[in-house]
Amino acid sequence: MNEMSKVGGDSAEQPQVIPNEAYVSEAYARAENDKLWPKVWQIACRVEEIPKVGDYVTYDILDESIIVVRSAPDKISGYYNVCQHRGRRLTEGCGQAKQFRCRFHGWCWNLEGKSTFVLDPQDWGACLTPENLRLKEVKVDTWGGWVWINMDSNCQPLKDYLEPAVSMLAPFELDQMRYRWRQWLYFPCNWKTALEAFNESYHVDATHPQLIRFGSTSWWSKAENHCGWHGVASSRDGQVRGGSKGLGGVMAAPDQDPRLAAAEHQNELIATLDAVTTATLVRAANRLVDELPPGTPADVVGAHLMAAAERDDAARGVIWPKIDPAQWAAAGHDWHIFPNTVILQGPAFALCYRARPNGYNPDSCIFEVYVLERFPEGQEPKTEWVYKPEATEEQWLKILSQDFGNMPQVQKGMKSRGFMGARPSPVQEVAVTHFHRLLAKYMGTGTPQPVK
Repeated sequence: MNEMSKVGGDSAEQPQVIPNEAYVSEAYARAENDKLWPKVWQIACRVEEIPKVGDYVTYDILDESIIVVRSAPDKISGYYNVCQHRGRRLTEGCGQAKQFRCRFHGWCWNLEGKSTFVLDPQDWGACLTPENLRLKEVKVDTWGGWVWINMDSNCQPLKDYLEPAVSMLAPFELDQMRYRWRQWLYFPCNWKTALEAFNESYHVDATHPQLIRFGSTSWWSKAENHCGWHGVASSRDGQVRGGSKGLGGVMAAPDQDPRLAAAEHQNELIATLDAVTTATLVRAANRLVDELPPGTPADVVGAHLMAAAERDDAARGVIWPKIDPAQWAAAGHDWHIFPNTVILQGPAFALCYRARPNGYNPDSCIFEVYVLERFPEGQEPKTEWVYKPEATEEQWLKILSQDFGNMPQVQKGMKSRGFMGARPSPVQEVAVTHFHRLLAKYMGTGTPQPVK
């Protein structure tokens, strides 16, 4: 067994170097428009955003724009957002429509994409046909409560593309969660630079030092198919910390009372991230010191916390999914779904990131952060995308503002003549390296190379 296998088990790999082209080259950014984005499944919206027939969302990615619409009670359709007359876009943003009408010359289509009106059609003689007037469709499918689109008519089915995420995240029932909040901003770095700040946990010690007191921040990372994911905290000998293998595992330092550590951790998360926890979990954590005696082991504290929060939620009509501890441990906590989505999931919440290019400037992206949560039926909050343009603690709270502080500096640094390429950890950042292997398959360049 080599040294890397000793450290990371079956997730370890040989150290690799990632060329900087994918992050800084305008030619590469332009090539993505042809080689990447038309060929991958990507999230357009949540199903909850289009509950009624006629509800639509406009999804933009570089030069393409897609209308995602509930065309029937049990059907979601996707169309290229372009008038078949002169090319004007038909929709912007989101809304409700009985038909799609071009504001240039008034041509119309119904929700099924069929042409319903052309002004003076006789001008074209017999050239205009129902088939050549139809709105051109894209592939649409749903998983996890998201609506996914793919512009490649010959693409593999969504569920196949997403495996093993579909199987490993199924117990979390992400489709039963709803938005709690959602925010976005333009950010001065490449979309990949932005996303890679959140698909690994190796940065926690240096970027979020206030979290170190809650225990180990060493994690394993794995990759397969179109997914990269991270597992539970482990030591260098591979032993899981906290004992509960994901079920509310409390990571307390040796000199900490696990009851207090759990409460401090939950309160820290709600105050400085407003994510990866819930108000119910915070309240349950704050009761631990009253409900458990001093000296209670960390794994017992963690199990008690989760059981108490689950009972509290059930009392208000929020039913957690039944997740086997082995399933939870195997699923890890942080998934990068190729190409541009990261999901951190729990039994009652999910923290999600999506990054998209902002035009062909490799130094700019559209970055979105949102939180999903379980709510009593009919009691989910009404949310909209909120633009928070300043990457500050005042607008994004402490933890995200710390992450945001790195991203533009990484983007600048990768342009240096003194930078020889990124060198991700072969244990804790495997998802980063795997991401670039996949990119290289689509783009034809940028394959990570062994460190020499």
